This record gives sequence, structure tokens and C-alpha cells, in this order.
Amino acid sequence: MTLHFGNLVATASLLPDDIHLFERGWLSSNNILFDDGQTSWLIDSGYSSHSGQTLALVEAKLGARPLDVLINTHLHSDHCGGNRDLQDKYPSLITLIPPGQAEDVKNWNASALIYHATGQQCPRFRYSQTLLPGSSIRLGSCQWDIHAAPGHDPDAILLFEPDQRILISGDALWENGFGVVFPELEGAKAFDQVLSTLDLIESLEPQTVIPGHGRAFSYTPEAMKIARERLEAFVRSPIRHARHAVKVLLKFKLLEVQQQPIVLFHEWAQRTPYLHICKDRFFTELDFASFIKKMCAELVSSGAARITDDILYNA
Repeated sequence: MTLHFGNLVATASLLPDDIHLFERGWLSSNNILFDDGQTSWLIDSGYSSHSGQTLALVEAKLGARPLDVLINTHLHSDHCGGNRDLQDKYPSLITLIPPGQAEDVKNWNASALIYHATGQQCPRFRYSQTLLPGSSIRLGSCQWDIHAAPGHDPDAILLFEPDQRILISGDALWENGFGVVFPELEGAKAFDQVLSTLDLIESLEPQTVIPGHGRAFSYTPEAMKIARERLEAFVRSPIRHARHAVKVLLKFKLLEVQQQPIVLFHEWAQRTPYLHICKDRFFTELDFASFIKKMCAELVSSGAARITDDILYNA
């Protein structure tokens, strides 16, 4: 079954009847709704500017029933930006997060949570409990194993249902790769963690993967081959990874605003710490303004943006 909500797609073609995948367009992560008729669970809530769509998708499935449990695979803004609105809508909502940044959420340290560093937004939310790797959790009619999945985010988790061999991978594995390895931008040796997580996924031998972005897909060795080759390319050339990360951050902002005078876009970039970190570590030959101009030009050359009359447009 496939349901269309503007640029959203909800598909369950590979999944049991009690799992509903809301395939989201960027900026948001996918949402995965479990519903056994009595209790409901939602995995990841999308970006804050799309929270109205998240609420509409949940209400379309649950009707007047409340959402009972919200789970975050990790705490990047595109996966938990809708938490606050869901908590406001459903006051009894139980929210479960990975344990690594529980204190940062409790005290709302937006810098440690990298929302300031990426130039992104995430309204403050609360959490109820943490998800412990090595334990399991009931979702729908089945028990799901919780595994640590560091790399893209050092505190990320993935969920695996061993009987039907379904993997909820977050940003640890997509059909065409994996998410930006943010700790590497700051000098941490996180590519090794990506490799360990890919090894873990391969050892689980999933049949179906529900990724954080994109459609659910049948797992094949080819998907793992693509991810490993991508990782090997980044290991050989960290500057390639940094260039990719910068363009992801710029494109994310452009998707958020859709169009903006170039001068204002550059002012936002000037306030975004990760862009300075990447420039200072990997592009030392350029001053900051030239660096951002060059990266924007590469977005335009690839067809991801266009410039008309000193306005930068999403494309």
C-alpha cells in the first residue's frame, strides 16, 4: 500500500501490516509507525519545519487515539525536530532516546547536540527513558533488539527484529550509502566506527532494511558493497568527505529556506561552526568567504541550486 501526502510517501509493500513507513522528502527523516490496535510507537519525528506533516501522518493512521511512544534512533535535527510538537499534541507521550546525550537533552545543551554547529533548528523536548544497546524493546507484536550504531553519530542506535530479519537502520545504512560522518569533521577517528557498524549490519543478515532516508529495500550484498566502497573513498580522501559534508549542510539550509539573497545565505554560513571547522581543517588555502562561494558554485554546477539576480534558489 502506498499513500501520497504531497512530497511524502507512506509505503508498506515490504513490511508487516502493523508497520507503516512514512517515507519523507528532505528535510525530514522517515517516520516508522507501529500500531497493534491498542498501543502505538513512532520512530523518529522529522525536522521541525515539517512537524505539521508529521502530526498529520500520525493522525491519519491513529485517528482519535493517542500516540503512546516516540523513539529516536539518534538526535540529529532531521530525526527529532518534531519531538516537541508531538509531545505537545500527546501530553502522555513516552519519549525514548539513545543514552549518550541524555544529560545534554535534560539540560538542553544545543551546542553539544550540534544544532548550533550545523546551523539547524530543533525545539527543546524532554525524554522519558533511554534505549540501552544490548537490550530489546517491544514494537507492535515483536521484540526488537537494540544495537549501538556509532559512526554517523557516536550515540546512534539501530533496531533489528530477528525473526522477520527487519532492520531499522537510521542513517547507518541507506540503499546508496550512509549519512555524513560528523565526528570526522572535528578530527575524531570515526570512519573505523562506521566500518564496525557496517560489519554489525552484515552479521545480522537482514532481509529488509528501513533506512532513515529513502524507501525500504530488500537487503542485498550490493547495498553493503556500495556503503563499503563509499567509506573506503572517504578514508582515502578525507577532504572528499569534508566537501560532501559542507555541501550537505548548505543544501539542507537551502531546502529549508528555498530561496535567499546570497548575502543573507553567507551571513548564515558565517554563523555556522561546522563550516568554519571544515574550512580550517581541509581548505586552508581559501578565506572563508571564498570557500563558501566555491561550495555554492559547486552546488550550482551539479544542478542542486541556481543563482539569479544575487538570489540563491533551491533546485
